[in-house]
Amino acid sequence: MKLVFFGSGAFGLPTLCALSQHHDITAVVSQPDRPAGRKRTLTPTPISQWAHEHAPDRLLTADNVNAPHCIDHLHSLNSDAWVVIAFGQKLKPELLGSHLAMNLHASLLPRWRGAAPIAHTILEGDTTTGNSVITLAQRMDAGNILTQSVRTITPTITAGQLHDALASDGPALVLDVITRFTDGSLREQTQDESAVTLAPKLSRADAHINFNDVADICRRRINAYSPWPGVVLNLSGTRIKALRADCSNVCDSDAKPGSLIDAEQGLLACGAGTTLQLLDVQPQGKRVMSWSQFIRGHRLRAPFTVESIEL
Repeated sequence: MKLVFFGSGAFGLPTLCALSQHHDITAVVSQPDRPAGRKRTLTPTPISQWAHEHAPDRLLTADNVNAPHCIDHLHSLNSDAWVVIAFGQKLKPELLGSHLAMNLHASLLPRWRGAAPIAHTILEGDTTTGNSVITLAQRMDAGNILTQSVRTITPTITAGQLHDALASDGPALVLDVITRFTDGSLREQTQDESAVTLAPKLSRADAHINFNDVADICRRRINAYSPWPGVVLNLSGTRIKALRADCSNVCDSDAKPGSLIDAEQGLLACGAGTTLQLLDVQPQGKRVMSWSQFIRGHRLRAPFTVESIEL
């Protein structure tokens, strides 16, 4: 089949690679290069970078993909279907026309519509999540469901790790939808509007924890905001990002929340006598490392207290 691929984020890369091996990609549409890093260097999106390497003549970048010249160009390609993954722009009816347009979304819709479904599923303590392939609608993530996949959420998985796992599930789902569209067996299922939950965009200001909360809430917040923006802690005067955590069976009801009760194991006292265990951290200006690697290279000064820094 002849396909147009719309995408910007790395989430769509595995699917784009798979589609290029099985179908004719007539165009790869992405966001323009944006400033990135401390030097604010113009940087292509992950999807644009792939297109530069594999199909430079088919890359289209546009601030407004609904502009008349973009619509005319994309319609002139006479493609059979459009695949949209983490693109970042809304496709209007004038652009969509009569094409089959499908979107890969990283949640089990109608749960977690919005920009940050992966983080919110961890924040809420869901035990399962997955991907949904849906038709495009003018309301956010409200299209009909074409297929879904399911994954278990383990207690120590981070948003970054879950992102990569769900991205790897995408190709099989999208390829299956295209196959069923071709042979006429594709069916649509409407979403249950009464079950909708929203996953708004993350901000740096959200990435903090309160050690008076029980350890499970603290664990979820650390894992949900990893790798970005990361929960920043002041650990006895040393600034670190907490990037992965678990709950410990150790209980110490007498320890003040925010106390480091076992430096070797990275155990922190939380509310109701519960204990959090830090697994992966990143000292300021250094690489990500396990807690055991961190503690071998740092002498912490008493009192052994921890504070969450609001960004």
